[in-house]
Amino acid sequence: MTLLKIAQIGHPVLRQRAREVSQDELASRETQQFIDDLVETMRDANGAGLAAIQVHNPVRIVAVEVHDNPRYPYKPNIPLTILVNPVLEPLGEERFENYEGCLSVPNLRGVVERWAEIHVTGLNRDGSVFDRMLRGLTAGTFQHECDHLDGVLFIDRVKDPRTLTTWAEFDRYHKQAFVDRIVPFVKKMGG
Repeated sequence: MTLLKIAQIGHPVLRQRAREVSQDELASRETQQFIDDLVETMRDANGAGLAAIQVHNPVRIVAVEVHDNPRYPYKPNIPLTILVNPVLEPLGEERFENYEGCLSVPNLRGVVERWAEIHVTGLNRDGSVFDRMLRGLTAGTFQHECDHLDGVLFIDRVKDPRTLTTWAEFDRYHKQAFVDRIVPFVKKMGG
């Protein structure tokens, strides 16, 4: 496996719209190897997810996984999920505020509003149909990663720039209040 270079904010690739992946392309040895490398890169960086476009490959593929992630100890675990050509649809009107960070925007966090419940369709890495309802922080994680496929970074969704903070200052001044608010939300939503 190969660790891939993660594009940083300012790189033009992060502002592109990624292209769809055909079934034949998805089944190719090259794409399957790329997916393995994407997962390895995400895990190496302690990310909760990583979009192909973040590693300079503008195709509609994202990897999501949370397993007792030290960067996000309040996030519920998410088994490794590879999502190809995703389509997200909000369910209901409920939204929530989430402090988000991004591997492509190092050392910065900010409050973003996300849909509390979504319907996600697309393909798995084997080309079979992916069709799930996702709730809570899990839904927020998928929204964040899929935003990348349309050239959108979390900072574009920060409504109040006064919420922007470095990781150290988040831990020092904002983390406890956020955890106190988000943990009951996670329990309520079941994810």
